[in-house]
Amino acid sequence: MNKIKVGFISFAHMHAVSYLNSMQKREDVEVVGIADENAERVRPYSVERGIPYYANYDELLAQDLEAVVICSENARHAEITKRAAAAGKHVLCEKPLGLSESEMLDMIQTCKDNGVQLMTAFPCRFITSVRQAKEAIDAGQIGEILAMKGTNRGTMPGGWFIEREHSGGGAVLDHTVHVMDLMHWFTGSVAEEVYAHAETLFHETDIDDAGMVHVKFANGVVAVLDPSWSRNRTFPTWGDVTLEIIGTKGVINIDSFAQKNDVYSDITGKAAWSFWGDDMDEGLVNSFVDSIRDGKPVAISGEDGYYSARVALAAYASASSKQKVRLK
Repeated sequence: MNKIKVGFISFAHMHAVSYLNSMQKREDVEVVGIADENAERVRPYSVERGIPYYANYDELLAQDLEAVVICSENARHAEITKRAAAAGKHVLCEKPLGLSESEMLDMIQTCKDNGVQLMTAFPCRFITSVRQAKEAIDAGQIGEILAMKGTNRGTMPGGWFIEREHSGGGAVLDHTVHVMDLMHWFTGSVAEEVYAHAETLFHETDIDDAGMVHVKFANGVVAVLDPSWSRNRTFPTWGDVTLEIIGTKGVINIDSFAQKNDVYSDITGKAAWSFWGDDMDEGLVNSFVDSIRDGKPVAISGEDGYYSARVALAAYASASSKQKVRLK
């Protein structure tokens, strides 16, 4: 069996671990290296799993491999993606794709110019309830979509996520993109107007941890999204992803993490969730690998990442000006 050789660049984002675990479950994938300037951060995965380590990601890109997974700080996505594309490697890039419209469009074009695929890491598309909702919508079961209401409320991650020079923004950027991608996917349209609030309400930080993003799509659908870091440390898990889709013939409600058992333990002193549902990160990784192996377009493109991230960027512009922002 000819294995697809994959490298990982940076474990700054916590999703890198689950992506690596999913890659290593596949018999047709070989993880040939991990590049990270912080050797201690990746030691449990490089040394303990016997994966070659590179302090410089250019050294990894010089190896014989077909694709890379980028889980760096947001501010480095564009730089690393373009270097990987120039080296002829397909890219799975953590969200948000980039921190400006121009750099995201540059990333997309650079990948096209070098004949490699760029996939945006939106694992929520691989949640069972989300995929079932998409099937129902496409089958016309709720008629035409009129409006949507979503949440992506999580715990404040800390670290570089609250350092603007590395993250590019707080909760509004971090959490708008996931559900906005689902909204684009369900409607088959793109956001054209954004009106938003961005505030710091829950933590003593200098970056937004709460917001409300109102969107009008090109096809007339209206939507509102709560992308906050409003879950406290005693919340059973990191957060939620919910979506209510209102149509002319019915309504669909999605609770993405409802496949769980509630556990109440005197040992831990708090409630916990025992999740038994499908692994959305594994679904994302499998989709990426299958596309590379079969030579088919990736399921979630760089353009998908661009359309969602530019809504978050417009949300900040709207919150600052207190005016709606029209997207071109």
